[in-house]
Amino acid sequence: MTHHVARVRDRRDNKIIWVLLHQKQLYRMNIAAETTAEFLISALDVAESMINEIEQFEPSICEKDLEFLSPITAPCRILAQGSNYPSSRLETGMNPYDKSFNMLFHKSDSSLSPPGSDIVRPAHVQLLDYEVELGLVIGKRIDTQTVFNEDDMGATVAGVVCAQDVTARDVQLPQMQYFKGKSYQTFCPTGPYLCLFGASEYAQLNELLLELSVNGEKRQSDVSSNMLFKPHETLSELSMITTLDPGDLILTGSPGGCALTAPPSWLSKLMGLLPEQLKWKAFVNKQKRNPNYLKPGDQITATIKSLDGSIDLGIQSNRVV
Repeated sequence: MTHHVARVRDRRDNKIIWVLLHQKQLYRMNIAAETTAEFLISALDVAESMINEIEQFEPSICEKDLEFLSPITAPCRILAQGSNYPSSRLETGMNPYDKSFNMLFHKSDSSLSPPGSDIVRPAHVQLLDYEVELGLVIGKRIDTQTVFNEDDMGATVAGVVCAQDVTARDVQLPQMQYFKGKSYQTFCPTGPYLCLFGASEYAQLNELLLELSVNGEKRQSDVSSNMLFKPHETLSELSMITTLDPGDLILTGSPGGCALTAPPSWLSKLMGLLPEQLKWKAFVNKQKRNPNYLKPGDQITATIKSLDGSIDLGIQSNRVV
């Protein structure tokens, strides 16, 4: 059975606590975990027992008394996939079904922010882009190379969250710095809910609808079954490269619909003849004419839910400032 939990600040006493969501009611969890890792290591059985005995509990908290925080806490690793949906690859001029390599990069955990917080555009950034992504949350340490299958993900992945991989395109691409362009503070809104899976429920990872809108206009919409590199494939590859610990976050790529678009092939060839500095200056100037890049005052809404409604990772609503 899936369980939805959240990390929140109780406005009545300013304390940070964990709560359990059950049938649209919130129940306080009597645990002392300060970090996601501590929660996953020590408190999963609390959620399980509460669900099994839920009739003994009274809903103890009103949502209006809570400030939802990121359910993922620093320090942690944030590893991400690029161009993992055919729709995204088409828009950037790539072969939509080329699986010759899995594009992996690192994002700073200082970018983590609450699901309802402001996204701060740095003063020097002109091309701020949005990307809704499904996040996998590691529940068990991986320190040896392992081949994972879809049916054994439950032994290692604790659950999933909704996240955004906000990106400064005019830093990421001209400077060729993924880490820098994606790691500014507030560039990774996460939550509100962490959905904990049972061992037999990971087939639902292929049945999730990802959507994002800006100022009420839908920009992104796709289903997780369209991922080129499935979660178990990515986890297998990452196990060859790095150690993963409970509370680490893997972002699995974003669908098409971002502001970034590729120029026509003839223009790309022409720009390729220019010196590097002139080429990227021309790229930025052209992209600045695209009205879809985020501007101060824009409101972003992101959701991830299963097609049958049994999984709902909540609503992210973030204002750009």
